[in-house]
Amino acid sequence: MNTLGLGLTIAAIFGLIMCSAFFSGSETALTAASRARMNRLAEEKNKRAAQVLKLTDNLERTIGALLLGNNLVNILASALATSLFLSLFGDAGVFYATFAMTAIVLVFGEVMPKTYAISNTDRFALTVTPILRVLIWLFAPVTMAVQWVVRSVLRLFGIDISEHANVLSAHEELRGAINLHHREGDMIKRDRDMLGGILDLSDLDVSDIMVHRKNMTMIDASQSNEAIVTEVLGAPHTRLPLWKGEPDNIVGVLHSKDLLRAVAGAGWKPDAIKILDVASEPWFVPDTTPLQAQLNAFLRRKAHFALVVDEYGGLMGLITLEDILEEIVGDISDEHDIDRSRIRIQSDGSVIVAGLLPIRDLNRALDWSLPDDEATTIAGLVIHEARAIPEVGQAFNFHGGKFEILRRQRNQLAVLRITPNRIRPAAD
Repeated sequence: MNTLGLGLTIAAIFGLIMCSAFFSGSETALTAASRARMNRLAEEKNKRAAQVLKLTDNLERTIGALLLGNNLVNILASALATSLFLSLFGDAGVFYATFAMTAIVLVFGEVMPKTYAISNTDRFALTVTPILRVLIWLFAPVTMAVQWVVRSVLRLFGIDISEHANVLSAHEELRGAINLHHREGDMIKRDRDMLGGILDLSDLDVSDIMVHRKNMTMIDASQSNEAIVTEVLGAPHTRLPLWKGEPDNIVGVLHSKDLLRAVAGAGWKPDAIKILDVASEPWFVPDTTPLQAQLNAFLRRKAHFALVVDEYGGLMGLITLEDILEEIVGDISDEHDIDRSRIRIQSDGSVIVAGLLPIRDLNRALDWSLPDDEATTIAGLVIHEARAIPEVGQAFNFHGGKFEILRRQRNQLAVLRITPNRIRPAAD
């Protein structure tokens, strides 16, 4: 090989390594680019940001084109290097070319550009987008053929990949980002719980957080007006269901302020008013209603209170706007709320809890990860695992903790002690 040919070959190898660096860095930048920031820039009329969003909308095609280009330049560079080293060192040139190109491609074609792209993700993505659009258009026929072959082979093994399927949903991506910021110390636990609570609304149903009918405060509408007024004044709630005949037969919802206004208008004579005329019509919702949908319904109807029924129309409980907000911000207490002290941490590390404490509330308070798929409350979890209603003094070990029954009221587990032997903390 003459001097001119040698120089051209080296220059070609150098140029191909630069192309390899471009493809590797572009792949890293596009996959790591923040869609939220790109969306904000696009709204500010940044054309390149809009182009980045279009490329990432069809990430499979984009990555396919980048991998095709990267493999082409790497293989061509290796072939040229092998030819060069064979002319210089004979048969031993194959070994020298393999060693040299592996080191060069690894350092300058992969690690260095990807490290830079990770450190300057958005800037890198915005810079390379115009070139990538042209390359993706040029490689489109090949990448489409590759995608078809890949999907066909995977389908032979029973793996059907939808063209529009995403590995992670938007909620999962947001949750991962929130947990990452919390783990790295950029976000306190309370903020993480609040943001996580918003995301959980789409995963929970009304039945998961409702007040069970056993714990509802209801008033018999057949009583005298004076007795009803006395009960309303003594209740810790402002909205109270009225029933007639049997507790399942809810005939209205009485608001204490409406009752007070009506009694005052009647000269403070309770018997001069009709309670059912003062009460509002009850609103019934299915127990399978997603929390997000119920929140939207509350806002749309400008309502705060709904009664929950099962598929047979039987009363299951009630849900309020405050219940949903508490799933986001935690307990909201005022001067009329009853302090139940449902979680008491003991000096030996154990925790005494009320049986009706929701598993989600305990997990949030102590950063635990007890499962809530089969039961809503701690008592329900123990009964589910024990396959029976335990007696006082019985203890069970499951999910990394010891659950001991301290008090039972008829068939209800009222108080339990939990000793967290190996309860895993909530995933960060």
